[in-house]
Amino acid sequence: MKSPDQWLTGALLSQTAAFAQTVTGADPAAKVPTCPEWQLRDLVAHIGQAPRWAASILRNGPPDALPDPRAEDAGPPESWPAWLEAGARELVDAATVPDTEVWTFLGPGPARFWVRRILCDLAIHRFDAAYTVGLPCALPQDLAAETITEGLTLLRSPIPRFEGLRGTGQTIRLNPTERDLTGWLVTRAPDGVTWEPASTGGDLVITGRVQDLVLVLTGRIPATAVDLHGDGDLLDHWLANATL
Repeated sequence: MKSPDQWLTGALLSQTAAFAQTVTGADPAAKVPTCPEWQLRDLVAHIGQAPRWAASILRNGPPDALPDPRAEDAGPPESWPAWLEAGARELVDAATVPDTEVWTFLGPGPARFWVRRILCDLAIHRFDAAYTVGLPCALPQDLAAETITEGLTLLRSPIPRFEGLRGTGQTIRLNPTERDLTGWLVTRAPDGVTWEPASTGGDLVITGRVQDLVLVLTGRIPATAVDLHGDGDLLDHWLANATL
């Protein structure tokens, strides 16, 4: 059985390969509908740049600034698969001691934080790429669930936009239809968002396949893809304050 760290690194490499396969032969100038400020070449640049940037943090400490993918040269499209794989492997190699304490935007944390962060970001952008080129995208169930859990954890980060998610105890339950998954109960507390595993409760209950839950919560697909029961305004508020 793989350890959690082996699963993270293996998933990063396999999902990078799947992303590369999706964009192979596509028009670099194609607009990305779900990231309207980007062309496909910018999305590819981000997916190759992000793990290299994270690897640099593991080696050298805190970064000076967030990188701009539009300033990254990903090379000609025919070189994208090799360039993307090299970036993912650079991060895997830099995180060989996953418990090493490093800088993160949530405070000091283990090196695996960055493998997980880059993987979950990649999971969402795989859909962006597939949607752009008109191909289907199916995330593994365990990765879709991990992306939700990791995303809810990030909402505790000191990003000003997330402050709008604070509330007075309103709750949203994410209810996956897969029988082997437990749902997430999200609470908008006065000091920020908290969550816990739960299969009951919720002022709003959002029910659907776990992949659809991820994509609705990140604004990639409309809420009509899932079932809503309860206060629908809570989802509107979420989308206005939780997506970057």
